[in-house]
Amino acid sequence: MRPRFNFMWFWAFVAVVIIGYSFMGDSEGRPVDGDWNMVDELVAEGYVERIEVKDKEKASIYLREGAHEELKDDERFKHMPKTGAQVVFNTGGDVQYFAERLAAAEARAREAGEDVEAVVVKYDRTEKGWMDYMFEFLPWILIIAVWIFIMRSMARNAGGGGGGGIMNVGKARAQMSDKNAKQRVTFKDVAGLEEAKVEIMEIVDFLKHADKYKALGAKIPKGALLAGPPGTGKTLLAKAVAGEANVPFLSISGSDFVEMFVGVGASRVRDLFEQAKKVAPCIVFIDEIDAIGRARGKNSGFSGNDERENTLNQLLTEMDGFQTNAGVIVLAATNRVDILDKALMRAGRFDRQIEVGLPDAKERKAIFDVHLRKLKLDDKLDREFLAKQTPGFAGADIANVCNEAALIAARNNHNVVEQSDFLAAIDRIVGGLERRNMPMTPAERRATAIHEIGHATVMWRLKNCDPVLKITIIPRGRSLGATWYLPEERVNHNAEHFVHKMAGLVAGRVAEQQLLGITSTGALNDLERTSKMAYAMVAYYGMSPKVGNISFYDASGQRDMFTKPFSERTAELIDEEVRRLVDEAVAIARDIVETERVNIERLAEVLLEKETIFSEDVEAVLGKSAQQIAKEALEAATAVEATDEAKDKAKNEDNGSDEVTYTVVPAESNDNDKTE
Repeated sequence: MRPRFNFMWFWAFVAVVIIGYSFMGDSEGRPVDGDWNMVDELVAEGYVERIEVKDKEKASIYLREGAHEELKDDERFKHMPKTGAQVVFNTGGDVQYFAERLAAAEARAREAGEDVEAVVVKYDRTEKGWMDYMFEFLPWILIIAVWIFIMRSMARNAGGGGGGGIMNVGKARAQMSDKNAKQRVTFKDVAGLEEAKVEIMEIVDFLKHADKYKALGAKIPKGALLAGPPGTGKTLLAKAVAGEANVPFLSISGSDFVEMFVGVGASRVRDLFEQAKKVAPCIVFIDEIDAIGRARGKNSGFSGNDERENTLNQLLTEMDGFQTNAGVIVLAATNRVDILDKALMRAGRFDRQIEVGLPDAKERKAIFDVHLRKLKLDDKLDREFLAKQTPGFAGADIANVCNEAALIAARNNHNVVEQSDFLAAIDRIVGGLERRNMPMTPAERRATAIHEIGHATVMWRLKNCDPVLKITIIPRGRSLGATWYLPEERVNHNAEHFVHKMAGLVAGRVAEQQLLGITSTGALNDLERTSKMAYAMVAYYGMSPKVGNISFYDASGQRDMFTKPFSERTAELIDEEVRRLVDEAVAIARDIVETERVNIERLAEVLLEKETIFSEDVEAVLGKSAQQIAKEALEAATAVEATDEAKDKAKNEDNGSDEVTYTVVPAESNDNDKTE
């Protein structure tokens, strides 16, 4: 295949020619710049042979033979060329004055007795060559070429619609998905998100059976806002709605409305809804709507450009009642609901706000089932176990885990992707790449082992701490070691939960101080998380008796970052309460570490030998964890109450009594989903 010609080489050649000409053209020397006094002197001495005047201004003086040798000692003519034009000067453009001045110089020479021959004067006009024309028009050629390049780039990037072009810059670049497409996305392709599916089924049902709603006078919902963390499947859910309802789907990003030209954003909004009305009923999906839906008057930056606000105003108008968009439902996705304009969120525009949150253990298992279809897996792989090992993971994170596990299996020459590969992938994503070659002294390795075992021991003994999974002193990322645990997926915490969690966080620092007598920098992240948790307890959750039931949390995110919502006295009180809570957590950790000093030393030795130990190793030294003991006690109490209820029911049936006895039975614990 022949390579395509690149015009950049042509322009590079032109540049080299121009530069070479500018340097090589002066190799023979430049004429001396003269004036009338110099001309009078040269004419009076008889050195001038002829003068050529070009364009009535530029006069070039040619000296007679031998004149160069006679003038070489004169400093003014030291660098004068031997041939060609040797002196140049400007006549001022007046040819008559030039002739009179030259004649006067010759006359003065003759009066002085000099034998001066008449100077030959030739008048000429310069004819421009191709190089002159090239130098004259080259800047304009470059300007036109750059302009054409910019216009073609804008046509590609902003043309959209029918064939591109600069005149189509106001067209919306929405991607159309036909309802008859073969690869249509439905709810079967979306794992998890069961609650969001139930809530959004109303829109699907309306698009499918619009007549029964209109017969009762119900109005079509204008839109629904999908809100949630990144990677939770908001875009996929919107596509599934269109696929389930069997209607066209127009997809566009919020940043596609933003352009360097004023008024383009509003024009694209109008064009988007015009396209939607032509294929109605349909769904319009605007991804990352916070790019144009930010609260007006609070856009970031200090420029006076209100193009985003104009775009938002046009969107509000299109979704309101000024125009009839029958059968057009707008779905939007964002992870920044707090910064959206209130007018956009009111009823009549986005009628529903659907929370698309992080999946729970059951939903994560379903997401794993979807992403594991294309992998060659080990038959012993426990998918429910993988779901329990990934709390807080979104759908995109789980997809990344599956891909990373396949890469690790291939790197280790495995025939199938095993469970150990998935665990290594989770460690890689959460903690970073292993750094086994990091230089560490034996004292540093022992301090790291004591630190991590301190975390694990205190968390093992406190019932409100998360169950410990494994402990490692293999460096990953910026950490020298880590204590892995499974966070409980609960949404409601009390003060005791927070204090126990803080005690587990500061336990590493406490273990170092009590067993080794050192205070290292390894507790930086632990102290940071502890401080944030303590401040949240006092300033957000109202868990301090002295501060009271007051919350300074700003859910809207619109508060000025330079303004505190409390006085200096309250700030000092908050600091005192935070210190009290942290000291309380440190005291709890110190008591446990002192009690378990021998066991911590034993576990540290095992950890130094194996580098990674699991909950079974910890249980062999410390016995059952406080979480396991609490779980067994709850199960036993539940079994006793269930037995008593059965006995009471049987007794009532034997007595023929119609009296019904109600017994309160605690809800079944979900701790089975939190432990290994």
